[in-house]
Amino acid sequence: MIIQTAPAGSPRLAIMMYEHTALCGQFARVFGNDEFEALSPLDPMVYVIAHHDAGWIEFDRDPITDEKTGLPYNLIETPAEYITVTSKQSPDFNERQNPFCGLISSMHSWGLYNGRYGLSQHVLITQFPDKERPVAERMLDGELARQKRLKADVAEDARLSDRLDEKKLFQNYKQLQFIDTLALYFNRVHRDERGPQTFEHVPLNAENDTSVTIRPQQPGVYSLSPFPFAPNGAEFAFAGRHLTPRRHEANGGWTDALRKAPTEWERFKLVPA
Repeated sequence: MIIQTAPAGSPRLAIMMYEHTALCGQFARVFGNDEFEALSPLDPMVYVIAHHDAGWIEFDRDPITDEKTGLPYNLIETPAEYITVTSKQSPDFNERQNPFCGLISSMHSWGLYNGRYGLSQHVLITQFPDKERPVAERMLDGELARQKRLKADVAEDARLSDRLDEKKLFQNYKQLQFIDTLALYFNRVHRDERGPQTFEHVPLNAENDTSVTIRPQQPGVYSLSPFPFAPNGAEFAFAGRHLTPRRHEANGGWTDALRKAPTEWERFKLVPA
């Protein structure tokens, strides 16, 4: 679950991970233009991007309370004993669709704990207390074994085997990372607190990357430079529900509190700079 920032004293918007990945799926369907190579293979990539955090579904229905905030834990602040389960279950889910989806999902899970394969300075595993790291390390070893097994399966599929070329595979991985972090820009930060942000290592193709900068232009409109999508001015949207600290205590737990909270939507447009 993502707990969005908010002005002091205001309720916080809680966004389920399936709502986050729904926004990712919207971006995935329109990624690519004359400058940015489109997703390929298209259907498997759209699927895995739209389901890359599917392992959170059960946890988000009945989340654990962060005693510091009185709210459900916010995404990567979730303790290792819980987040490592979701990190394994997401590739489990995607592997059931096909081996390629499972492979990209597994790379995403492994990368989150290891600086996104060197593309990010944030290394999740280092934030865990020493006593919790063996849990994460066992999960990560399992993901490396999964990737080896799934690569062998993908190699047997004539429609997908060319994507095992390292440059093409990491093009797919980096496409997911850009779309994921762009969605997090909106999901994690209140609209009044968003500013310019630059996304590095956005693939133009299998050989070359670039940096993309987003800037708020006016309420509900954001520019991107360079612009990586096909439609100019397309509208996107995501959902969440506002929560106040300890709300679960008066509602029989977070499951009921989340069910009773009205769903609220934010809509925005993306345009070239």
